[in-house]
Amino acid sequence: MSRKIVVGFDGSDASLRALDFAITRAQAQGDSILIAHVLEWSPYSFLTPSEVEERHRRRTEELQRAETAILTPVLKRVEEAGIPVSTSIRYGHIAETLCRIARDEGAAMIFIGRMGDSGFASRIFGSVAATLAQVAPVPVVIVP
Repeated sequence: MSRKIVVGFDGSDASLRALDFAITRAQAQGDSILIAHVLEWSPYSFLTPSEVEERHRRRTEELQRAETAILTPVLKRVEEAGIPVSTSIRYGHIAETLCRIARDEGAAMIFIGRMGDSGFASRIFGSVAATLAQVAPVPVVIVP
């Protein structure tokens, strides 16, 4: 029985490790992979019409850049491993959006790379991996 694995991917070495580990698991279990890239986007209110238009233009450019520079190169990597693969690019809070993608897609697991950031900000605000481990609707695999 094929399941879907969501891999949070941002092009970093940590996300490549998570993707590679997800590939080995998908090959062993006959699963498919959905590579998800989330762009952080803060919703501003009280924008003028010209500011809204400019934000829309920038957002479109960012989506195209993410598709070309981040997702397209790794699609081939997964396809060459013989695994069914799809992609998703969304805007929002990373952990919340990955959870939403997992729910919407009926995913069985989420794989994410641990960045190893132990700085002051991550201790106060938490990391994406730590947030996912606490709130995800499915098991989360955090790859070191």
